[in-house]
Amino acid sequence: MQRYIKVKTDYKHSKAKPYSAFHISSKWTLPLAITLLAFVLIWKWGDWAQSYIAEQNEEEWLDSNQIDPNQVTLDLTLPENQEETLLIQPTTVAAQSTQQSSNLKSFTIKAGDNLALYFQQAGLDSKALQEVLSLDRNTHHLKRIYPGQTLRIQSDDEGMLQTLQFDVDPLTTLIVERQASGKLHSHIEDKPIEKRVAFGGSKIFDSFFVAGKHAKLDDALIMELASIFAYDIDFALDIKPNDHFKVLFEEYFVNGVKVGNGPIVAAEFVNNGKQYRAIRYTDSSGHTSYYSPSGQSLKKAFIRTPVQYTRISSHFNLQRRHPILHKIRAHKGVDYAAPHGTPVKAAGQGKVVFVGKKGGYGNTIILQHGSKYTTLYGHLARFAKNLKSGATIRQGQIIGYVGSTGLASGPHLHFEFRVNGVHQNPLTVALPMAEGITGKSKAQFLTYSNELLRMMDHHGKVLVAAND
Repeated sequence: MQRYIKVKTDYKHSKAKPYSAFHISSKWTLPLAITLLAFVLIWKWGDWAQSYIAEQNEEEWLDSNQIDPNQVTLDLTLPENQEETLLIQPTTVAAQSTQQSSNLKSFTIKAGDNLALYFQQAGLDSKALQEVLSLDRNTHHLKRIYPGQTLRIQSDDEGMLQTLQFDVDPLTTLIVERQASGKLHSHIEDKPIEKRVAFGGSKIFDSFFVAGKHAKLDDALIMELASIFAYDIDFALDIKPNDHFKVLFEEYFVNGVKVGNGPIVAAEFVNNGKQYRAIRYTDSSGHTSYYSPSGQSLKKAFIRTPVQYTRISSHFNLQRRHPILHKIRAHKGVDYAAPHGTPVKAAGQGKVVFVGKKGGYGNTIILQHGSKYTTLYGHLARFAKNLKSGATIRQGQIIGYVGSTGLASGPHLHFEFRVNGVHQNPLTVALPMAEGITGKSKAQFLTYSNELLRMMDHHGKVLVAAND
């Protein structure tokens, strides 16, 4: 295509000579050539300069760059083939892990489901289930499954059971594995437990139980606290407003998750202004009990109240008027009103010297505790099975059940406590102490006791400050 350009001359308008593409490009040929030549020279100079530096000897190069020759710099760049190997290996391992995890299936037990359902979902038939259930006593746990429990099953490519894991409870797991011989083997595995010491404390305003809940104690810990001080405090009658307590107790964790509470390791209870303290200690023989900070056993030789009662229907009173005979007749014991059939426990370790009917006492048990003490339990509905005269009884053992036999106006336990044959008030008699810590263990106990008390006092101050 030709272009026409109008130019002004001394003549009239006339046609100009046509400009081709060649004519236009020829005007830029020389500048372009000069630019390319300059670029080549600069590039060649860079190569020459780099080679010149590389040819310097080591000493001149170090001097020119002011580098300490005693310092060594390692080149950590891996050869190309090793880098490729590192990239490939994780992929291979991941593939193997995926293949293994595909055979391990986890199930959370749901309400209404059964074991056969989970075996079927894992690709196993009824024969595999029967093989596991008939293996041994350990696998009997699988016959009692509950919602929330976890079951894990691993099978091979042929659909044969290789591994079964069942969380029996938060602390134990049933493991079933197929051995090289082809036979299954089971065992119970205890999960590693982390023990931590926690603190709880509260002042009593409404009731001891409510205060225990306020202190974040569960029912078992509340009952344990009452049991520890039961020899000194009647938790049904003696609790007063503004009584307060604090405890250190164990918490159990598995994999960082709390699975339950352990025993109380130290406790303090202030009842009506009087302080009681307890330390849990296991001696060299493996015997565990609660002691005072000085090592004296808190466990008395006798339980002051041998039955869970609702109220005291009649106190120790030598001038009491009998409710049935309607005449003055000494009441030489304490009547604990309780529902018919409530278990009655032995107040102390001893021997049965009488069991049977005894006049107005109705069904009666008399226990001999050494040569000095005897206890009597009257108006029983029935006796414990196989209880007979001459039998040895341990403290707290159930010996009978509350009734209303004999001269009784309603179900209750009539309890008597005799010292050298003389009746004493069971609620106020001084009870003999059990044996405390002596000998070489005493120093070790005192150190342990002081540390626990220091810890408990520290938490107690923090609690008071928080409440304030």
